Amino acid sequence: MSEERVLFEHESIARTLRRLALEIVDATRGTERLALVGIRRGGVPIAARLAALIAESEGKSVPVGSLEIALYRDDAATALPDPKIGPSHIEFDVNGRDVVLVDDVLQTGRTVRAAIDGLLDYGRPRRIWLAALFDRGGRELPIAADFVGRPVELAPGEKLFVEIGEGSDRAWVRGRS
Repeated sequence: MSEERVLFEHESIARTLRRLALEIVDATRGTERLALVGIRRGGVPIAARLAALIAESEGKSVPVGSLEIALYRDDAATALPDPKIGPSHIEFDVNGRDVVLVDDVLQTGRTVRAAIDGLLDYGRPRRIWLAALFDRGGRELPIAADFVGRPVELAPGEKLFVEIGEGSDRAWVRGRS
């Protein structure tokens, strides 16, 4: 039997995203060279929300893109027998920019490694940063987020799910009871 419990709801996630947006602008020293790229699927709505919060606080918009990493994964042949691959949309020049890769959950680091490979096909950013709404640990690669919304500890066998949508933001855990 699978048990489900909600960890964070809309207001908590909204506060976390506001804090992350401010931290990103502060660390990158403004918005002049800043761009956000959401890792499909979970990072895309978070990148859009961060961009809106940055525009609201700074009065300037930043370019936002999305990156499909399925074919860059080192386990693509075994983990993706029937992959649902969407398009990448990066319609700005990444060369010389501070690009923040955005994902919903950071765990092993393999998704981020694939995203870096994919992003570099678009050019050479000045610096690549990483923002994760949740960091659940369990790294298999030496990758750390520059911006973390919240660390989350889960028991073995539990999986973290994140839903970002207008007024319906939530993060929940599903695992065996």
